Amino acid sequence: MSSEDIFSSIVEHASRFNSDSDCSVRINLVKMAANNDCTVEELVELMEKRGLEGVHEINSRYGGVDKLCMRLRTSINDGLCDALNIEARRRHYGSNYIPPKPPKSFFRHAWEAMQDMTLLILIVAAVVSLGLSFYPNAETNENDKKAEWIEGSAIFFAVLVVVLVTAGNNYTKDKQFRGLQSNIEKEQKFTVVRGGITQQILVRDIVVGDICMVKYGDLIPADGIVLQCNDLKLDESALTGESDLIRKGPDLDLMVLSGTHVMEGSGRIVVTAVGLNSQSGIIMKLLGTAQNEKSEIEENHHPIETDNVDCKTSKGKLKQNNKTRQNNTEKSVLQAKLTRLSKQIGVAGTFVALLTIAVLVIRHSVEKFVFEKREFVVDDIHDYVQFVIIGITVLVIAVPEGLPLAVTLSLAYSVKKMMKDNNLVRHLYACETMGNATAICSDKTGTLTTNSMTVVQCYIKGEFCKTIPDWDWLPERIRQLLLYCISVNSSYSSQTVACGPAQGYGTKRKQLGNKTECALLGFLLDLGQNYESVRQQITEESLVKVYTFNSVRKSMSTVVKLQDSTRTGYRLFSKGASEVLLKKCKFILNQQAEPVEISEKMLKYLLKDVVESMASNGLRTICLAYKDFILHESTNVNDEIYSDTIDWDDEASVLCNLTCIALVGIQDPVRPEVPAAIRNCQKAGITVRMVTGDNLNTARSIALQCGIIDPGGDFLVLEGPTFNQRIRDENGQVQQALLDKIWPNLRVLARSSPTDKYILVKGIIESKLSKNREVVAVTGDGTNDGPALRKADVGFAMVSEDNLNYANLFCVVLKCFPLFKQGIAGTDVAKEASDIILTDDNFISIVKAVMWGRNVYDSISKFLQFQLTVNLVAVMVAFVGACSIEDSPLKAIQMLWVNLIMDSLAALALATETPTDDLLNRKPYGRKKPIITRRMMKNILGHGLYQLTVVFVLLFLGSDFFDIDSGIGKRGEPTQHFTIIFNTFVLMTMFNMFNSRKIHDERNIFDRVGKNPLFSIIWISCVVLQIVIVEFGGYALSTVSLTLVQWLWCLFLGISVLLWGQLIISIPSWSIPRKLELGRGDVQEIPLAGFQPIEPDILSSPCVDRSPTGLWQWSVSRIQTKIRVIDAFRDGIDPNRTTKSTNTFLRRSIHKLQSLHGSSSTRPAGDNDQITTTDGLEKPTAMPMPMQQ
Repeated sequence: MSSEDIFSSIVEHASRFNSDSDCSVRINLVKMAANNDCTVEELVELMEKRGLEGVHEINSRYGGVDKLCMRLRTSINDGLCDALNIEARRRHYGSNYIPPKPPKSFFRHAWEAMQDMTLLILIVAAVVSLGLSFYPNAETNENDKKAEWIEGSAIFFAVLVVVLVTAGNNYTKDKQFRGLQSNIEKEQKFTVVRGGITQQILVRDIVVGDICMVKYGDLIPADGIVLQCNDLKLDESALTGESDLIRKGPDLDLMVLSGTHVMEGSGRIVVTAVGLNSQSGIIMKLLGTAQNEKSEIEENHHPIETDNVDCKTSKGKLKQNNKTRQNNTEKSVLQAKLTRLSKQIGVAGTFVALLTIAVLVIRHSVEKFVFEKREFVVDDIHDYVQFVIIGITVLVIAVPEGLPLAVTLSLAYSVKKMMKDNNLVRHLYACETMGNATAICSDKTGTLTTNSMTVVQCYIKGEFCKTIPDWDWLPERIRQLLLYCISVNSSYSSQTVACGPAQGYGTKRKQLGNKTECALLGFLLDLGQNYESVRQQITEESLVKVYTFNSVRKSMSTVVKLQDSTRTGYRLFSKGASEVLLKKCKFILNQQAEPVEISEKMLKYLLKDVVESMASNGLRTICLAYKDFILHESTNVNDEIYSDTIDWDDEASVLCNLTCIALVGIQDPVRPEVPAAIRNCQKAGITVRMVTGDNLNTARSIALQCGIIDPGGDFLVLEGPTFNQRIRDENGQVQQALLDKIWPNLRVLARSSPTDKYILVKGIIESKLSKNREVVAVTGDGTNDGPALRKADVGFAMVSEDNLNYANLFCVVLKCFPLFKQGIAGTDVAKEASDIILTDDNFISIVKAVMWGRNVYDSISKFLQFQLTVNLVAVMVAFVGACSIEDSPLKAIQMLWVNLIMDSLAALALATETPTDDLLNRKPYGRKKPIITRRMMKNILGHGLYQLTVVFVLLFLGSDFFDIDSGIGKRGEPTQHFTIIFNTFVLMTMFNMFNSRKIHDERNIFDRVGKNPLFSIIWISCVVLQIVIVEFGGYALSTVSLTLVQWLWCLFLGISVLLWGQLIISIPSWSIPRKLELGRGDVQEIPLAGFQPIEPDILSSPCVDRSPTGLWQWSVSRIQTKIRVIDAFRDGIDPNRTTKSTNTFLRRSIHKLQSLHGSSSTRPAGDNDQITTTDGLEKPTAMPMPMQQ
């Protein structure tokens, strides 16, 4: 497109605006055209370049990054300034937003609900019944005819109600989830520079030209070009499939893609593409185009499957299939057990239903055609249809289709309430899994402690100060070194802001960013110094080299140009763990601020008498050091001389022979509520372990204060290196047998790396020492905590008020976010690997998650206890009635009403109980414990037997007792006899709902019933509806009005189940044989058929790997497969049709996807190998299989 065309297009677009503000936007758009700003297509094409090819393109086409920013009309230092200009950019370059897939309509949900096989059979039976009711028959009286068509219509109406309720539930669920996604997107924030001010804005408000500040752990929000970076490394496997971290730099690679993760370092980028124009947006567009083009075809034709996709790489052939992906998805214990139980009940119910139909058909046929010698008439068809309706109704009652609803409701309700307890649940199953947790591996900082850090002790100029010294007491040289070391050698986003006008020691301050750095900055403020003035003098862009903190270095170092007119060179500032950094120090500053060499005796003194003394008081110790690099010559003994250049990449030679400035002790008090929470965990059978990177003595002190270890207890407190020595063999391999000797008594693992944490979690989970496999929960906030969080049964990640952009888009919650509270700045990588996000980083929130998890288990058990009792009674009544009187006392329409009570309403009532502290008085359920215990089976059989006795007594003796006509033999005509049976059965069911609230033989079944208003509302509503159905149901519901005396008897028999329940509690559970328990066994590998996760459509497909790399692979293969389906179908319609147009589209699509892999010579050769598909197209192969954690 020529510049004239671009200008005309923009002017035409600008002419559409009418208001004053729109007029200003129009002016900015015209200015963009007049100044020949970069076009969308130009920037998209630029972002398809990779490595040195991208660097060359920027330099040759734009004259460098600076000139590119000029073309984008943005300032490298100040960013964008004009709000109207920002709006004009949004109109021109697009918004940073990818529209979701359109939601399903209510009618679509209703159509899907009607696909249920039992409902379809009922509809067919109702149609036949309705048709026969209009067939003239002289033998049928008018009342019977009326009853026949009303019964068919009533079944239709009941099916309609079921369909509408199901569709309404699903529609509301989807709508709520989409609302959640929208709210999450509204809360996502990222740090940008606008008008020279660093600020956080919504991710969706980022526009082309914005200057974004990226740092360790960030998820890149848009495509961009690197302006400045410090040791910046990104994980681009989500888009490019490259498993290695990609290092960014002016001479390496400047392209940064949205959706990738910052794994190391920091920097700033200028945004060049947003939303659908970003590389991830292009993939989504291609997927949407392919899906729209063949959606109708794929619904009816499935000639090509994507189960197997072969990809040849330089290392050989990788084969991925759906089975592997599905097996990678861990299933929760409870849901897997429920799946098995549902199948067992379904099989039994189907058998009874078929047996009922067979008995009714055979008995009717024998009586009519054998004994009575009658001929076959149309009325016999009607009878057979009624038999089928009865059998299908039995099946509807027997099959626990309400069970998945109860599970989802209980989990969703718990998730909603857990948000108030600062638990943001990403995966529904994690909520329940926490109820089975037997071990918690917790971080120390922020989780067990307040994460409000302050420097309280220091060792400086040769003296151990137990309080903060005076600034004037320090020599000038130490003052300057201390001020510059702390101010410069920290993230510039870390700030300490006074909450009031007062300054100096003891001032309350708000800490923003890294808490350890904030403590050091607060130390300067306590000394009366201003770190901001130093940062203004030495800007972040002027830093020569930054060695960012990571778990291997355990330190951070920054190189700046020497601020000394008499000498030329560089100064390195370093801070880190005292025992690590002190060993790299050769000198220390004495009382006169002169460097003196550290002898072995002095090093021993510093480590033992200073560092250990601070650590024993629970203080985190930090060493501050520096080193000067002087050109040519120097008289200082601690200077390093260089003659030409310095290889800053040779970290080992740079970070040695340092000079120690000071040692500081940072206090992070234990949260006051933590000791009680840990005691509750221990009482609940959960072992709490502290896994921290802190000093051994610091960790031990905090563990003692928390109650993780007792002073005289036989517990292990190890450091990471010692831990590794004891669990590895002579070849350095981790041995489970060695690990099994360590983990049972291990309570504190100090100076640990993320690898140590992963090994510990993996070892506990895979250990065979326990009778039941350990269920482990883990907390983490760092990028490298990802593997441990994924391996754990439940992973907890941290979130902070300043890092709302870390709230993951795919968390599964049914309501909107509350306001986040202050927390640790957890990384996106940790959150993507986690199951639950702690919004306050407090250990007590983990304990609350345990309570909610156990409450979910109990809620499902309550529902099962109630439902199986109703199942047993209703099925047996229908079956015995069919065998004995050739009819069911409970009519089809009545059993559908009972089914509605039993499934949807009971699920709502019983699945929404709130947890109590009593839940922590029990041990974890265990993975092998049956879902239907002997105590529950005692209640089910006991109540079932009592209710069956009452119903059968009323069936065979009730007419004589109430002195009314018997309903036996009066098919199709409502009677008082059968109405009493129906009414009594429903009332017994309703009162048994109170009994079902308790599953551990508690006597007080009304305890806390007032705490669950939903239960009371549903119970009262059902009773009122039952009264209306009995009194006014008539032919439609097969009921007749009852007298007051009959109502009182029905009510008395209903209430009697409460008294009977007290008798059942008195029966010892051990009297029930273990063989009657259901759902026993470790069911970890059972697939979860029938339980649909509430997740976005694109990720809910069972064949889609949830990992970013898996999504990329699925995207490519899916596009190709869908186009082939289109071609195959069209070829079948028109053999002469050419597939040229479709293949052209596919080539264009795959070309876009391939461009993400790049063809630069800087990439490994294997990345650009091609293979040819069956349609002659090339496709990229640099898509390694996602690693299975």
